Amino acid sequence: MNLQELLPREDILVGFEAADKWDAIERLVGHLAERERIPTEARAELLEALLDRERSMSTGMEHGVAIPHAAVHQLDELVGCLAITLGEGLDFESIDGSPARFIVLLLIPRAQKLVHIRTLASIARVLAHSEIRDALLEAQDPDEAWAVLGRTAAETH
Repeated sequence: MNLQELLPREDILVGFEAADKWDAIERLVGHLAERERIPTEARAELLEALLDRERSMSTGMEHGVAIPHAAVHQLDELVGCLAITLGEGLDFESIDGSPARFIVLLLIPRAQKLVHIRTLASIARVLAHSEIRDALLEAQDPDEAWAVLGRTAAETH
């Protein structure tokens, strides 16, 4: 999967700040609502689905990656955004104990279970590469980060 297809340039937040993982999830849902990527009337339900999923099992992976996600009935297509944090990152109770510098929030239509699994695997595979993570951390703006994601399509397949 090409992450540029999943993550429009406008949905990449460079220099993202949040108080904690709960605040980060809420801010990212707010971003998607402001951009009209999710229905305004479903915002609270979608946020709660993500928070419920996070409470049941942390979505912190390794290498500073967190992928908060939920399967939802309110959407017909997958919606996602990427936050690249400032500073040390946020505690997402990751597998390796590293704070999350890369937060990929995903809302996946419940009917698309196979897409759900493939998408999570693709993101994890791309962000497992230290060169890609380093290049994303060096990005000064969403355009630069998006360009890095474009280069990864060929490098990781």
